[in-house]
Amino acid sequence: MNVFSAQSHRTQLILAAVSASLLTSGLFTAYNVYSRRERRRNLDRDILKSIASQDEASKQPLRQKDDEPLEELFLRFGADVNGYDEELIREQLARCYAFFGDEGMARVRGKSVVVIGCGGVGSWAAVMLVRSGVSKIRLVDFDYVTLSSLNRHATAVLSDVGTPKVGCIERTLKQISAWVEVDSRVEIWRKEDGGRLLEGADWVVDAIDNITTKVDLLKYCHEHNIKVFSSMGASAKADPTRIQISDISYTMYDPLARSVRRRLRLQGVSSGIPVVYSTEVPGDVKLLPLPEEEFQKGDVKELGVFDDFRVRILPVLGPLPSLFGLHIAIYILCEMAGKPILNPLPIKNRKKLYERLLRDLLHRESKFVGEQINKLPIDEDDVALIFEDLHLGRSVVPPHVVPARPTLLRWDPAKPLTLENCVVFEFAEAEKHVRECLASHPRKTPKEVWGDEVQAIVERHAAEVAKYREWVGL
Repeated sequence: MNVFSAQSHRTQLILAAVSASLLTSGLFTAYNVYSRRERRRNLDRDILKSIASQDEASKQPLRQKDDEPLEELFLRFGADVNGYDEELIREQLARCYAFFGDEGMARVRGKSVVVIGCGGVGSWAAVMLVRSGVSKIRLVDFDYVTLSSLNRHATAVLSDVGTPKVGCIERTLKQISAWVEVDSRVEIWRKEDGGRLLEGADWVVDAIDNITTKVDLLKYCHEHNIKVFSSMGASAKADPTRIQISDISYTMYDPLARSVRRRLRLQGVSSGIPVVYSTEVPGDVKLLPLPEEEFQKGDVKELGVFDDFRVRILPVLGPLPSLFGLHIAIYILCEMAGKPILNPLPIKNRKKLYERLLRDLLHRESKFVGEQINKLPIDEDDVALIFEDLHLGRSVVPPHVVPARPTLLRWDPAKPLTLENCVVFEFAEAEKHVRECLASHPRKTPKEVWGDEVQAIVERHAAEVAKYREWVGL
């Protein structure tokens, strides 16, 4: 009897324990379910509250960061108005120190740069020079921010419209660098007193739109041994792969570069000026009309890259000027740091080929007209345009092989030699063209010799040249 009682008691204890465990587990489960529901409810309330507060805040005017005095910015980063802790400077420029080293950065921080022209190109160059450690910069521009400036200017915002371009750049530079010295001048650079604005400059950035002032500045810097980097035309361009750094003497058919190069050569300056330019030929981009009030202001050529065009009516895709400015900044920084870009890669690297093609064309044209010709109506830039952009380095004759010995020839003997009337052949094809179209009597027409397909290609190229002429004013 006692045995059965003991077993029964033990069973009761086990059942009680199991029941208690199940009850405890059930309570924990219920508590967890309740807690999750409460957290979800609280989260829902917080989200709704946050949305409501954001809706309310959106009705209030936003506080501009520009409202914060520079004194407060300095104090927030452990400096007073008159100084900035060297440790903080090195931390801010840590990546630049890692690249250039202590000695290189000491050079960069000790140099002074003057930026002439503070629009879409100059503003980006100025910002990146200061971000990279340049501690003394002078900004020179007579122009004011307009609404149309906002698609390309590095620092201008809506509230800057109607204010000097140099002013909004100075504001941003001082927000970036607490130690930078900015000298802003709302002036136009003129050769008569050019030395005043260039005083103390280790480097000059030429981002001027006016071609006469640009040439005057470059000649002045060249004569006075002032290092200068010049920006050529960024308007009506879209292909970033065509942007190139080179000496002014190696530029090829950037219309502004061509005009600057020729004018400098007439004044005795043929090389020694690094530039950024693009070899892209403008595509189907239309000029904005020139309002009547622009003519009333005076000579419409005064601010134009090309004759009769004002800069403000040239289409500009915002990123392109910024890329020009960034190219300028990195070139100058590397030079100042003692790590120069020694041999910028030419985008085509075929100057000798163009020279040979031009010499050969001159010889063939002399034979065609029956007398010695000293100069052709096209030059090396035109040869590059014909060979690279119109024919893509290939023969005009199908299957359009890459010629082992490319040759340029007049297409139609009844028409003068022009960009439209000059084609690329393989040497054997050129010899055939000379025999049947240029030298024989009676002559065959190019269409009879090469067919409708080739004639259509030549006509299409002529239409492309017409667009090019429209842009450059030829």
